[in-house]
Amino acid sequence: MTKARADGRARRILLVDDHPVMRQGLRELLSREPDLEICGEAEDAQEAVRMVESLSPDLMIVDISLKGSSGIDLMKRIRAMHPEVRMLVASMHDEVLYADRALRAGAMGYVSKQEAVEMLLDAVRRVLQGGIYMSPQMRARMLSRAPGEPKWGGSPVASLSDRELEVFEAVGSGRSTREIAEQLNLSIKTIETHRENIKRKLGLTGNIELIRRSCRWVLERE
Repeated sequence: MTKARADGRARRILLVDDHPVMRQGLRELLSREPDLEICGEAEDAQEAVRMVESLSPDLMIVDISLKGSSGIDLMKRIRAMHPEVRMLVASMHDEVLYADRALRAGAMGYVSKQEAVEMLLDAVRRVLQGGIYMSPQMRARMLSRAPGEPKWGGSPVASLSDRELEVFEAVGSGRSTREIAEQLNLSIKTIETHRENIKRKLGLTGNIELIRRSCRWVLERE
């Protein structure tokens, strides 16, 4: 069992997820543990940053997709501003595609929401103790990667940068270039550059192919 803090208090956890039902499930699960305490909940990045500053949690459990923002971007921001806060990703997104990105962004673990309760608790405790948590499958995959082998293991979509992947997902969700620029707080020209890079990396010849490919990708993940 994870030990309580030196002052005798339970470890404080901030939940960051834009799905109320998922937050409720995590809250009910973790609140049963006497050494863990849910100190706050946030549904978007801005709210999460404010809560980290005001509540000083020991651990932040964050989803990849948040309301109007990205969990990856949030973790990069928290790592820069509050490096003492440990972060764990709990998400439905594909571990193969996102686990490595999450670790590079500052997370100390990645667990699927579909995993058994025991695995989520194991991930929470391991990260609180200063360790790194990955599923046995992901750990084996990373250990077996040959020197010089691309991190994405040959998957074209996984070769996209974090920002390009955000744009790709937004295109597949039906957002226009202007809407994506507003969502990501970037210029239209920058979004257009990302779109061109995505087409080049995925071998797509035009915008119609980009829309079809991204829409199919989004639908396959639902």
